[in-house]
Amino acid sequence: MTSINEQPIPAARPVIGEEEIEAAVRVLRSGRVVQGPEVAAFEEGFSELVDGRHCVAVNSGTSALHMLLLGLGVGPGDEVIVPSFSFAASANAVRLVGADVVFADIEPGSYGLDPAAVEAAVTPRTAAIMPVHLYGHPAAMDQLMPIAQKHKLAVVEDACQAHAAALNGTPVGAFGEGGTFSFYPTKNMHALEGGMVTTADAGLARTLRLLRNQGMEARYANEIVGANMRMTDVAAAVGRVQLTKVGGWTEQRRANAAYLDAHITAPNVTTPPVAEGARHVYHQYTIRVQGDREAAMAKLTEAGIGNAVYYPTPIHRLKPYWEPDQKAGRNWDLPETERAAAEVVSLPVHPSLGEGDLERIANAVNALGESL
Repeated sequence: MTSINEQPIPAARPVIGEEEIEAAVRVLRSGRVVQGPEVAAFEEGFSELVDGRHCVAVNSGTSALHMLLLGLGVGPGDEVIVPSFSFAASANAVRLVGADVVFADIEPGSYGLDPAAVEAAVTPRTAAIMPVHLYGHPAAMDQLMPIAQKHKLAVVEDACQAHAAALNGTPVGAFGEGGTFSFYPTKNMHALEGGMVTTADAGLARTLRLLRNQGMEARYANEIVGANMRMTDVAAAVGRVQLTKVGGWTEQRRANAAYLDAHITAPNVTTPPVAEGARHVYHQYTIRVQGDREAAMAKLTEAGIGNAVYYPTPIHRLKPYWEPDQKAGRNWDLPETERAAAEVVSLPVHPSLGEGDLERIANAVNALGESL
């Protein structure tokens, strides 16, 4: 139980400091508030995180996924291979362009797509693979990219939780035809709200810029059918400030995770493994609980330790997917996905934690013992 002098430790804590506030106010006073110089500068700055790729800022991570699929020409009649153990936006973007979602199972360690499951899921209709770098751990891109090349498939990286993560020195968002990032307030860095698409293809980048702005580069000279997915300059200004801090925050997250790795010893709890060559940026510090997870979460909450499950229901079991699949007679065999959904619990790992907070978290987890 939390003592009278101990405040609960939140599972996540967005950081909005005076610099972010001043940047937002400066833009508001300028009168140039949408798709202006701040957005261009934010795109240029973010490019440094993805090996110099072209960056196109948009209004959300979901829009980034949606727009990238549109830009690649994915649509009706196509299939996209997606993990079911992810936020629904990963699959929703595929449905929004009219393509079919094919779910593949995950690896138990990284929670990313299992390359063998992806290989088995490829059909003549497959147009793309969507690896999700879940919780900040890179998917097995060293194995997924050869599969994509073998079958001539596009690779759309969902890196919305993995700013500055990398595998064998290559940052996420710099492997496939395009990568996508989110700047929602709970992410490792944010812009209040927003998203980014990254690509090495200059032609694709121009198409994405058209798509986000009603299909036009010059005012009223519409070249294609587009939408309004623009980022505001207020959001971009906040994002630019956060770009100067995300490096330090990332190292603090990694140090916090290392502390928890070393101090969590409960026999019924598994701490998050890290694949060889992977740079994990710990958007979430996700343990597995063997036993009564709900009881474990209740005990953690009683001890004042914020916790949450990402994600308790795999996408293939959500109503918009489950009902059509059942009517069509499709049943997905995803044992690792189902097991992860039943066992995972995410603990605080954000950079605002102090050593005392980390000690409290570890002690609360260890107190679960073998009683569950």
